[in-house]
Amino acid sequence: MAQSSSPISGVAERYAGSLFELALQANSVAKVEADLNSFEIMLAGSADLTRLINSPVFSSEDQAKAIAAIADKAGITGLTGNFLRVVARNRRLFAIPGMIRAFRQISAEHRGETAAEVTSAHALTAVQQTELKAALKSVAGKDVAISVTVDPSLLGGLVVKMGSRQIDTSLKTKLNSLKLALKEVG
Repeated sequence: MAQSSSPISGVAERYAGSLFELALQANSVAKVEADLNSFEIMLAGSADLTRLINSPVFSSEDQAKAIAAIADKAGITGLTGNFLRVVARNRRLFAIPGMIRAFRQISAEHRGETAAEVTSAHALTAVQQTELKAALKSVAGKDVAISVTVDPSLLGGLVVKMGSRQIDTSLKTKLNSLKLALKEVG
């Protein structure tokens, strides 16, 4: 895995690597990945949870208690539940989004896949996701695991990040390019 200069990504990669090794030993990589996806969805849907993981105001005990309660309520138990508690006690909750991305990437590489982050203007149907995976497979030369997020501000199209490559076919980017071109002319 490529090393990044960001200290947060370094922390995230180390924690994700450790979690992956433990999940591999326990033969529960798929379960951990599903639990992390559930936590990521909760994080995206809750401003309070986002504030909890990002704010340095909360003590490690408060964060650990809150994360334990959230994990228990969401049914995130076992290895993933313990992992979230350890991350909270170690005051590393701010890096959880990076840890989830890094775990997903490590897991995909282990399966012989490459990971791609896809942002679309609207939710993709199963057929569209299958077609996108096939198109990305022809580019990457191996299976592609996609993580789809919806961003209505794109207006239309997709933004695909796969490794160091980014393909941006969003209507928002095309309109911005047209706007710049018109400014240069006039």
